[in-house]
Amino acid sequence: MADRRARAIGIVRRLREAGYETYLAGGCVRDELLGREPLDFDVATAAPPDRVQALFRRTVPVGAQFGVVLVLEDGDPFEVATFRSDDAYVDGRRPSGVRFASAREDAMRRDFTINGLFRDPLDGRIVDFVDGQIDLHAGVVRAIGDARARIAEDRLRMLRAVRLAARLRFTIETETYAAIVASAATVVDIAAERIGEEVIRILTEGAARRGAELLADTGLLTAVLPEVARMRGVAQSPDFHPEGDVWVHTLLLLAQLPAGVSETLALGALLHDVGKPVTASVQENRITFWGHPAIGADLAVEICQRLRRSRAVWERVAYLVRCHLRLVQAPDMRLSTLKRMLREDGFDELLALARMDALASNRDLQWVGFCERRRAELAQEEIRPPRLVGGHDLIALGHSPGPRVGEILRALEEAQLEGRVRTREEALRFVAEHYPAATSSR
Repeated sequence: MADRRARAIGIVRRLREAGYETYLAGGCVRDELLGREPLDFDVATAAPPDRVQALFRRTVPVGAQFGVVLVLEDGDPFEVATFRSDDAYVDGRRPSGVRFASAREDAMRRDFTINGLFRDPLDGRIVDFVDGQIDLHAGVVRAIGDARARIAEDRLRMLRAVRLAARLRFTIETETYAAIVASAATVVDIAAERIGEEVIRILTEGAARRGAELLADTGLLTAVLPEVARMRGVAQSPDFHPEGDVWVHTLLLLAQLPAGVSETLALGALLHDVGKPVTASVQENRITFWGHPAIGADLAVEICQRLRRSRAVWERVAYLVRCHLRLVQAPDMRLSTLKRMLREDGFDELLALARMDALASNRDLQWVGFCERRRAELAQEEIRPPRLVGGHDLIALGHSPGPRVGEILRALEEAQLEGRVRTREEALRFVAEHYPAATSSR
């Protein structure tokens, strides 16, 4: 990251030498003042886009109409934006036009005070037109100017406020919070991809529980994830869930997610019990949720697709939700079934989800421990045995190409997983004994 910062400073220096007021801007300034490693380095400058492109050898005009040019330094991309003032927003997402302006005007059109700071990296000076440093020290996320106007300009700012407050352990300033509550239902007016990206960032930046609580308290959860919002108040049997209702249980899972957790495990934790509200019933004074993993998996697919997540993501999340209770059955599984489960693509995440699930309820880790022990005991070749006989061997033995060959190969693998077949000779004997009609037709 030090090399990246040095490249960003080099961009600032070149623009300065060309006579243009230029600073590091936004999140990188905020994070450095908080003693955090910046995720990125953005540059704000008085230079118009055409001059930026003329001054640097490799550039991409990603948003030149808004004054944004991507500068590539040693293959590393840096966003360089011309100071601007925005015209009216007409779609709750972007301005209808912009005009190039001063640094002060540029700061005033940004979202939150803690994101409206500039820094001169050549002398360390902070340029603060919005009292962002005061809010940084106070731990406050505050909209610049009129909070309702800032949200009306770009409704994604509501989710961004939640994410910043959660990740930085800040509070949302009163008027900004009230504006979010008043406008929460309108967040779905923006593109689903943008909503999905913010939701994933809330879940994966190390403060998923706090983020989920803020989403729920502001009404954003009901607007964006109504299926999750319905978990609140859904009671569970205290013998298995002494911690409380489905929502409390889910929050306890989210609290265990570290920064940098995979998108799929984060969504699996959030959605593993999403099927409970629609399957809850009371039978013989006991609360049950029969079928909730399968129903929840279907709901998880719908949610992931609505948030425009990739097919690979929603398939993995559906697997996690559908199978999150399967480890309970592991001690009673046939050896071949257990081995197949242990080698499944995604089993590491399933194991992690099962551990978090147990720690967020009755803390019974016996099935998790069983699977961990068995996987450690079983060599890789036992879980994924090499194929001893192939389709061409079976054809040579007299079998016709077709579904029958696949059936025999699956039966043979089952025998290997059970430890009944270990060598090629035993495999050929297995085929001869269990499929004699084919061998006798040679």
